[in-house]
Amino acid sequence: MNPLISIVTVTYNAAGTIVPTLRSVKEQTFKDFEHLIVDGASTDDTLTLARREGLPDLRIISERDRGLYDAMNKGLHAARGKYILFLNAGDSFADAGVLEAYAKAASPETDIIYADTLLVDADRNVIGPRHLSAPEILTFESFSHGMLVCHQAFMVRRSVAPDYDLAYRFSADYDWTVRCLAATSPRRCVNLRMNAIHYLADGLTGHNHKTSLAERFRIMSNHYGLMKTVGRHLEFIPRAIKRKLQ
Repeated sequence: MNPLISIVTVTYNAAGTIVPTLRSVKEQTFKDFEHLIVDGASTDDTLTLARREGLPDLRIISERDRGLYDAMNKGLHAARGKYILFLNAGDSFADAGVLEAYAKAASPETDIIYADTLLVDADRNVIGPRHLSAPEILTFESFSHGMLVCHQAFMVRRSVAPDYDLAYRFSADYDWTVRCLAATSPRRCVNLRMNAIHYLADGLTGHNHKTSLAERFRIMSNHYGLMKTVGRHLEFIPRAIKRKLQ
């Protein structure tokens, strides 16, 4: 029987970050889920740690890929759950009851379930919330203001989830979430009103910030139009200054 939720973790040489992820999945009180690791043929101890620290029925795919989003597509195709949630190496659930909260919100009338995220450092100390927070009501237009919901806190019904667009190297997750929202309606999106995810503040996008921002501008323009995107970016300037000062 297929599980309600598929948790997909993408890894590549993640021995230094994967253990907190595995442990947070293992301690969840809700059990009707599968955990799938999609690994890019790691050469370190990633898979050894996964087998030691993960669930007994952990599924592992390990082979060369064309990058993060190619691996995430493999996870989408291999997932068996009705819903899919990506929790990559270094990220974790905020506590043992998070998956239970997602499961309680799941229903035939619900396509997307979302929550807020806290940033953590390498020692798992909470730094604080993201600079953007989840809106009370989530719509397609919401993401014209930026990625208001962290990808790891965004659980989507697998039947409405498209493949990631591999034309984007660093921001395909932003494009993907917008396309998920375009495939449903606000009444089919549920806000958990909680901090569900601890996001490790040291990722691929962070190391390639300028390229990621350029991609996001292209994605936003594709979905919302050039003029609206330019206007939104003018609104982003005070927000960016405030973040820099903080």
